[in-house]
Amino acid sequence: MLESLKKTVFEANMEIYRKGLVIYSFGNVSGIDRGKRIMGIKPSGIPYQKLSFQDIVLVNLDGKIVDGDYRPSMDTNTHLILYRKFDSIGGIVHTHATHATAWAQARRAIPCYGTTHADHFYGEIPVTAPMSDEAIERDYETETGKMIVQVFTEKNPSEVPGVLVANHGPFSWGQTPAEAVYNMVLMEEMAKIALLTEALNPDIKPIKHSLLNKHYLRKHGKNAYYGQTK
Repeated sequence: MLESLKKTVFEANMEIYRKGLVIYSFGNVSGIDRGKRIMGIKPSGIPYQKLSFQDIVLVNLDGKIVDGDYRPSMDTNTHLILYRKFDSIGGIVHTHATHATAWAQARRAIPCYGTTHADHFYGEIPVTAPMSDEAIERDYETETGKMIVQVFTEKNPSEVPGVLVANHGPFSWGQTPAEAVYNMVLMEEMAKIALLTEALNPDIKPIKHSLLNKHYLRKHGKNAYYGQTK
């Protein structure tokens, strides 16, 4: 089972590399075995070109390494905070993808300007507040997780499966590592589309709520009718 977790997490890591969302060693994907309470995550500083599934590091939910020859990603504690808080999450991705990171550095949420965005994210993709000096000097990665959790006190992480960490970059999640990667790919695309939209029309307003509801709920709502029936 743990070898299967390693392979799943490895494949998800390689997918963000294939999609051009990471360069060198900038980024990480994790996955969790809820039954065993074990998380697999990319090792710190290992370039994607050299990564193998055996390199994936396994840690328990207290952050203790249970299998692996390398140190886990520096962002491990951020991932662990999210897994502890949200039981629905089975995979997490962090990248420094160009367009989403630009919005994070601008400390702006990605507005929902149209139906392409509304088909997948139920409204804007939020951004965290800037971190205080005191929090930065404590446990930076843990505090990053806490800042993300704070954003979702009044949002459903299943309806908006991603966030921008101010001045840092995007995180996404899903029920599996593969789904988390899918959500990151979409987040980067929404970031790019929003940037182009504002360039073409600086006065553009977010999509009206009735159209947001129609497009999101027809794919994800109780009476969704997107796709094929079983």
